[in-house]
Amino acid sequence: MSSNSTTANQAPPTSRRGLARVVASSTTGMALEAYDFLLYGSAAALVFNKLFFPAEDPIVGTLLAFLSYALGFFARPIGGLVFGHFGDRIGRKPLLIISLVLMGGATFAIGLLPTYAAIGVWSAIALSALRLIQGFALGGEWGGAMLLVAERVPARRRGAWTSLPEAGIPLGNLIATGVLAVLAATLDDDAFLDWGWRIPFLLSAVLLVVGYWIRSKVEDAPLFVEAHEQAEKAVAEEAPARTVLREHRRELAACASARLTENIVYYVLTAFILVYAVERSGVDKSVVLNALVLANVIQLVATPFFGALSDKLGRRPVLLGGAIGTAVWIWIFFWLLDTGSSPLVFLAMVGGLIFHSALYGPQAAFFAEQFPTRVRYTGMSISAQVTTVIGGAIAPLIAIALLGAFDSSIPVAIYVVTVAVITTIGVGLAKETHRRDLATMHDTAG
Repeated sequence: MSSNSTTANQAPPTSRRGLARVVASSTTGMALEAYDFLLYGSAAALVFNKLFFPAEDPIVGTLLAFLSYALGFFARPIGGLVFGHFGDRIGRKPLLIISLVLMGGATFAIGLLPTYAAIGVWSAIALSALRLIQGFALGGEWGGAMLLVAERVPARRRGAWTSLPEAGIPLGNLIATGVLAVLAATLDDDAFLDWGWRIPFLLSAVLLVVGYWIRSKVEDAPLFVEAHEQAEKAVAEEAPARTVLREHRRELAACASARLTENIVYYVLTAFILVYAVERSGVDKSVVLNALVLANVIQLVATPFFGALSDKLGRRPVLLGGAIGTAVWIWIFFWLLDTGSSPLVFLAMVGGLIFHSALYGPQAAFFAEQFPTRVRYTGMSISAQVTTVIGGAIAPLIAIALLGAFDSSIPVAIYVVTVAVITTIGVGLAKETHRRDLATMHDTAG
């Protein structure tokens, strides 16, 4: 089969309107997931440590709150395995609807929870259980949402198209931090702690309804439908996870290394900063929240930019630039925060999330290009979500522990530089994939 013919097969006749609907579906779902997850992280730093995990030492309360935050990450690989398995077996769409409803429903329920003062330790147990549901749902969201787009578009534009739903992450973060910033500016600390913190959790219902309505109107890509029909004719189809772990270990390692720094630096920038800047550097929390809002606005543009750039230069150069840039910027980042100057805090966040965008923009296309269609959802989910446990789950905990032990940002910066070196080595050893044809991979898989 020639390259031209397979490219034609890979990009089935989808109207621009139909493709726009698919992109909107994936973007809205990703925005909801990001909104819910970041909202929990922000609340863990600002509210949950006081209302659900009270302790005499504020650092202990914050640490307990972030432990509940980490629970969601430990549930993500399980969600990735379950959603990836059934997403490769029965389709991307139905699993994505389930993940959307689980995530949005759990977040709305958090907004209704009674606190420790009302029901004691049961409040912390209920909060942790809902956090597990969030993590399980998110574990299945990213891979499927990206594949709805990746399996419909030609290789020459895959980075650009898949980076659009990836921009749903900063969009969701922007909405979450925007809501928090408005509440911080309009409510005093007592009112925010008493009832104001519940508002953004309850507002997640709006994104849930919109996301469900859009997502229910899209279908799986013809590329997957064809692969699914061929698999049904097989006498015995091996479990996708077993196939991935046996036949695609090198690809898993490449994806994991690409994900590692992106994930760790993201949660250091967006979650740990609320502890470091507010509690250690004395920056007003409204300044930090406004800086996050501005940085996420810029990331809305930067993520598609770097995705499109990876179509021109290749996935590896853009990913490597993001990793090396992060290793350098993290030192500047903490120096800017330590000044306590509002403009410099804004600059710190903007620079950090620009380099993060270089790591994130090409990621969906790079991951999709590693695995054949019959196991692509599973392969993407395993490599992304297992790495997320190593990265996102413990990154804020490690950062807080290092800060508490050394009373300095230098060990935290060294931690980020170390993982950036791992990413640089892993991506540097990977093959360039930006011209890879997903239809060819499907045709030769097996």
